Amino acid sequence: MKYCLNLSFIFFLAANCSLYAQSAYQDMRSGNEYYNSNDFEQAEVFYRQGLGKEDAKVKAPFNLGDALYRQGKFEEASKYFSMAAAETADKKERSKAYHNLGNSFLKNQKLKESVEAYKQALINNPQDEESRYNLAYAQRQMQQQEQQEQDKEDNQEEQKQENQEQQEQQQEQEQQEQEQQQEQEQQQEQEQQQEQEQQQEQQQEQKEQQLSREDAERLLEALNQQEKDVQEKLKKKKIKGVKVDIEKDW
Repeated sequence: MKYCLNLSFIFFLAANCSLYAQSAYQDMRSGNEYYNSNDFEQAEVFYRQGLGKEDAKVKAPFNLGDALYRQGKFEEASKYFSMAAAETADKKERSKAYHNLGNSFLKNQKLKESVEAYKQALINNPQDEESRYNLAYAQRQMQQQEQQEQDKEDNQEEQKQENQEQQEQQQEQEQQEQEQQQEQEQQQEQEQQQEQEQQQEQQQEQKEQQLSREDAERLLEALNQQEKDVQEKLKKKKIKGVKVDIEKDW
């Protein structure tokens, strides 16, 4: 929402001006003609020419702000509406400038600044129902924005908490897996150690059995030798005890 250009106010100024002031009047009139033809870019050109001229000190920035606003240049438009509000001593004109300033801020999603501008418009003109309506609208938008930001913060906090819990669960799971892996490794080491011990015991038993067989073989061999020796001795004794006939029996 915005106020229309007050052409009667512009013409009134021009009717009481010198040759220099008529130039400003021509700027405003040409700008208004282009503005009313929806040629806002060309209107901007003439309104800028009127900037700084005494008889267009208020109207030029106000109208330029309107032309910029129509082109969607809300940031730049707010600059000239602020200038117009500061230049005029007329409260109604100042209210109009603040109203359009609020519109520019609102379009640019600067809700807090928009609310303050509409408040200034109502301070200068308490009967301005458009500014009152826009103020209420901007306040609702600001509340919704604040609520959205709060919800966003809450969601971010919840997401952060969920991420932290997931990270803790992951760390706990990794720790459990590491512990299980360590237990498996320890169990494998124990099994390997037991297997090595069993192998050593088996090797020892085999070695002992082998020694036992060798001892038995040596013992058997010794016994056999001893038996041979005994048999030899007995043979010798028998030979000595036999009577030999030396005479021939004829």
